[in-house]
Amino acid sequence: MLILTGAAATALRDLSSRSELPDGTGVRIAPRDGDASLLALTPAAGPDSTDEVVETEGVRLFLESSTAAVLRGKVLDARMDERGSVGFIINTPSCEKHAE
Repeated sequence: MLILTGAAATALRDLSSRSELPDGTGVRIAPRDGDASLLALTPAAGPDSTDEVVETEGVRLFLESSTAAVLRGKVLDARMDERGSVGFIINTPSCEKHAE
């Protein structure tokens, strides 16, 4: 499952709860313009028929089917730039190995 940082959860809740959007709106994550190396995060009233639906941290996510597999086990974070725009970053969680 995709893991959200607190910053990402807050940004996604803000994105999906704007006043002009219907109740129950989620965020769809899918390739941008068919390019699997670029992802678009957009408000969506509901999932597409093949989307994987994830509800976490108070956010409804609709993951495009091929994207869901790529994001499994990844961490989604959000950062705000100096102009106040939010950007999302996908990271692989770091694993620490302990010597015994």
